[in-house]
Amino acid sequence: MRSSPLCPRVPVLFFCLATILVARAADTYRVVHSYPHDQQAFTQGLVYVDGHLYESTGISGQSSLRMLDLETGSILKFQDVPSKYFGEGLTAWGNTLIQLTWQSHTALVYDRLTFRLLRTLSYTGEGWGLTHDAKSLILSDGTSTLRFFDPATFRELRRIVVKDRGKPVVELNELEYVHGEIYADVWHSNRIARISPATGNVLGWIDLAGILPENQRSSHEAVLNGIAYDAANDRLFVTGKLWPRLFEIKVIPQKAKLIPVGHHK
Repeated sequence: MRSSPLCPRVPVLFFCLATILVARAADTYRVVHSYPHDQQAFTQGLVYVDGHLYESTGISGQSSLRMLDLETGSILKFQDVPSKYFGEGLTAWGNTLIQLTWQSHTALVYDRLTFRLLRTLSYTGEGWGLTHDAKSLILSDGTSTLRFFDPATFRELRRIVVKDRGKPVVELNELEYVHGEIYADVWHSNRIARISPATGNVLGWIDLAGILPENQRSSHEAVLNGIAYDAANDRLFVTGKLWPRLFEIKVIPQKAKLIPVGHHK
């Protein structure tokens, strides 16, 4: 029996397969629509609910909560965040909007219709991104850990460590829950990780390289940082800090490839 170049002198098929890594290339994208976006908005959170976009912007003394018209980018409702807070991630829960703050250990809970502040909730650590599944709020804090909280009490329920082939993925930022997966952009990158909420394993990547040309970015902080999902119409939106455009995209899956990973001695 001739030995395979991938499995020399090994007659057992499963052993041969063990030397081949199934690697999936990062998914790509197609821009479906491009919409205007306020280039002064330091976007930290983005949510689509009942036909409107809601946005959290950052910078202490300039942070805000906004309701936007998708087609025009016009601000339909605006609420300043108290200057002691640096606005961060945002999600909708029932008739409320919940906005994180960066280092103040405080979540702000608003009435979604009026933007009236209803209460505050406390948590430990930093607040970066926020989304939710059917039962829990899901928070990122710039590390590889995602924490799950009770929406009523903000009591931590559990946590997962996000890993890609065993290696922790750090600087997870804005979050969105899409088709039973957690989407998380990675700070100062053009990539979105698709994460299993059960295990924390990265299921795949979406590479958004080139979506906004460098000559349209006003600073090195004008990075990808906004994901919103319209579940009713299966539309995915992305934008970034200080970006002049907001994009509806269609994710284009890429095929897996077999890659030899070495020989057994």
